[in-house]
Amino acid sequence: MFDIALLFLAGLVGGILNAVAGGGTFITFPALVFVGVPPVIANATATVAALPGYLAATYGFRRDLAAMEGVRMWHLTLWTMAGGVIGAGLLLVSSNQAFSALVPFLLLIATVIFIWAQQVRAWAARYARVVTPFGLGTLLPVAVYGGYFNGGLGIILLALFAMWGLRDIHQMNGLKSWLSVALSLIACVIFALGGSIAWGPGALMALGTVLGGFVGPSVARRIPMPTLRTLIACIGFGTTAIFFWRLIQGAST
Repeated sequence: MFDIALLFLAGLVGGILNAVAGGGTFITFPALVFVGVPPVIANATATVAALPGYLAATYGFRRDLAAMEGVRMWHLTLWTMAGGVIGAGLLLVSSNQAFSALVPFLLLIATVIFIWAQQVRAWAARYARVVTPFGLGTLLPVAVYGGYFNGGLGIILLALFAMWGLRDIHQMNGLKSWLSVALSLIACVIFALGGSIAWGPGALMALGTVLGGFVGPSVARRIPMPTLRTLIACIGFGTTAIFFWRLIQGAST
């Protein structure tokens, strides 16, 4: 009963965080590991659980997506899915030991990116004319990362869009949500074929994620964004510290 409540609550909180600021992975992935799901399967399952939230967000931004001009949507979608296949495939061939060794560093990178998201987007915008707009050379590596580890993906995508020269934040969020759907969907197929999804825990977490996506906007209106970002940063660094401790403990035994 405790595990059921924990997974649902983690999905709920993760869904709220993703709806208002991002950072849901800091909650969902550790919760799955805590209840005994192996790290590789926990990462795959967290991606599955996040998919309903991405779908809901895409629907919410549908008008902004429709208003975008000059964007080769299906071209971007196909290349995003290709990168997702590569990243998901790399995860499947990773052992739990190898992935566990990478997790603390991946969480640390995602946390730092989250904290400095505004600065990252501002930096990316300054180099908007340096990269090719909607270029494969910038999208594919991001998609590979997202297929392997979902943490911080949304923030990285927004920074990438700024480098492409996009400025409308609603259109950027819509494109981010849609590409996250495409990436997560193909990754879920790969994970399912590889038998790397804990369906029971994932379903419980997905229910919480959907509910969190619905209540997220109202929560955002009640909690000041700086406070929320500080809370997520604390969670991110705390989770990172725990996984570094687990890594050190495992190396010493």
